[in-house]
Amino acid sequence: MAGKIRREDVDAVRERVRIDEVVGEQVVLKSAGVGSLKGLCPFHDERSPSFTVRPGVGRYHCFGCGEGGDVFDFLIKTTAVTFVEAVEAMAAKTGVALRYEDGGGSRPAQDVGKRQRLLDAHRVAAEFYAERLFSPEAEVGRRFLKERGFDRAAAETFGVGYAPTGWGALTDHLRSRGFTSDELVTGGLAAQGQRGPYDRFRGRLVWPIRDVVGSVIGFGARRLTEDDSGPKYLNTPETPLYRKSHVLYGLDLAKKEIGRRKQVVVVEGYTDVMACHLAGVPTAVATCGTAFGSDHVGVVRRLLGDDDGAGQVVFTFDGDAAGQKAALRAFEHDQEFVAATYVAVEPRGMDPCDLRLADGDEAVVALVEAKRPMFEFAVRQVLAAWDLETAEGRVRALGAAAPVVAGIKDRQLRDEHTRQLARMLGMDLGAVQRAVQTEALRAGRGAGAAGQTGGQGAGRAAGRGGPAGPQGRGRGGPGAPGGGDRDVVAAAERQLLALVVQAPASVPLAFDELEADAFVLPPSRAVHEAVRKAGGVGAGREAGVSWVDHLVDASAEETADQVASLLGALAVVPLPVDSDAGLARLAAGLLHDVLLRELGRREADLKGRAQRLEAAGEHAAAGEAYAALFALASERQRLRASTQE
Repeated sequence: MAGKIRREDVDAVRERVRIDEVVGEQVVLKSAGVGSLKGLCPFHDERSPSFTVRPGVGRYHCFGCGEGGDVFDFLIKTTAVTFVEAVEAMAAKTGVALRYEDGGGSRPAQDVGKRQRLLDAHRVAAEFYAERLFSPEAEVGRRFLKERGFDRAAAETFGVGYAPTGWGALTDHLRSRGFTSDELVTGGLAAQGQRGPYDRFRGRLVWPIRDVVGSVIGFGARRLTEDDSGPKYLNTPETPLYRKSHVLYGLDLAKKEIGRRKQVVVVEGYTDVMACHLAGVPTAVATCGTAFGSDHVGVVRRLLGDDDGAGQVVFTFDGDAAGQKAALRAFEHDQEFVAATYVAVEPRGMDPCDLRLADGDEAVVALVEAKRPMFEFAVRQVLAAWDLETAEGRVRALGAAAPVVAGIKDRQLRDEHTRQLARMLGMDLGAVQRAVQTEALRAGRGAGAAGQTGGQGAGRAAGRGGPAGPQGRGRGGPGAPGGGDRDVVAAAERQLLALVVQAPASVPLAFDELEADAFVLPPSRAVHEAVRKAGGVGAGREAGVSWVDHLVDASAEETADQVASLLGALAVVPLPVDSDAGLARLAAGLLHDVLLRELGRREADLKGRAQRLEAAGEHAAAGEAYAALFALASERQRLRASTQE
């Protein structure tokens, strides 16, 4: 079995891969200053972006929750791959040939990580199903697609396939390709029977469900014949790859347009996604066998870059009772968005697929454009159950609608929607306000909600810490001491160390001559010690984007966790200048200040020692100390004078 990947090969992959491209597959990144990008953190809910990426350094760090690392760490934490799998995936992407410590080449198939094995099995299964769609047996499936306006090109674009009716067609095929029965059952491709595994999907039209980076992780299968006693739609069960609460069908195809248009259209089914994309609404996605929930909100917000209120989330629902119920469930998550939320319901109750068949592509686009605010739709659904022409009906309608409005956590939004409710009911505003306030107090949202004055998304994300910044005190940011001059010194030390981490070529080699106690703060000293052990800034100039990784490895064991966190933050804090000359001037000035402070401390120590020796009558030793003190004072004066030249 092959050993560990050689360190130099790991560094080569890290050097070649662009971390902003890998992160950008899952998070919309926006410019945040020179060489810095920001987006909403994929590791915790937040309202304002504190997740920072520095492509030039190859690192990311969140100043809100403290998560950080390199491109491999990001892949490990977001896709559940192992370190080796992450390196191998990026090596394949960048064309780096990996070597292993025992001298072997690529690892044998049986040594590939479990997750990658499951991904490979799903890829082969998707190819198998797609090929079978054009077999004689699949004529019923092709007819289904044709009747809904989808031709062969559409089927190929979305990877639609057909699962044969036999009990073991896919299972036998995958076994012949080297996959085990355990892998097929674990991945949800087969179910375990008394006589062994059998195909989970049989005699059905099949849609591959892909993650945000385009890897097949599951399938959705539709019943085609009346003699199929199973549910209308059958999806992959929960597996190590597939968690339905985190998956949105079509996201791999829609993600770029979602970021560009700042819009997501949430539809109810696979054919609706297809119809929307083909009709000119390429931002459409759908949930897979579950209601739209909080985990879906997180996925959508990251791809929208949902931090400024400029985005739109449009839900389309069937006009029947089930569709209305789904709309009200979606309204429960309305305030988790900063983006404005809307509902688009076709008056005749048609879904986008049926609408495209009946009225053409333009009608689907028009449906989305005719959207209504989510709140208005939700409240009107509640009010529709009552006769508003009677006093009794209005009072009962207010009793039903007040809890809906009271559920709005943002006090300003709640007040505005209270006024809208009063207009809808035709009732006195004061009476409606009292009803809503009573419900808000009952729900515990009275005084506590008054302080929330954010935009539409002021929900559970409100109150979360934003980015602490390079000078901040948020979790994950470099710690700062309290008080006056010490804060100034601490900030200067952090900035110099940030230059050492991000741009070692700009830092004078004299940095490597600093004493171990040259920095004031213990955390800064720990980082400095790691730099010394890693070979100094001279080594950093040769290391490239692997420099931070080398510093982490060089950290003292007792401070490793603290230093790793500090390095993660230092690697992404914005630098105030972007030119090489500007960075060099800044580094020289900061290093100069550190040297002055170091000399000042040494002077103070020598002066105290000289005085103690003199008081003890050790005049010869005291004289030597005073001579050394004079030399230090002269050196400090020379340094000060050099700044004025």
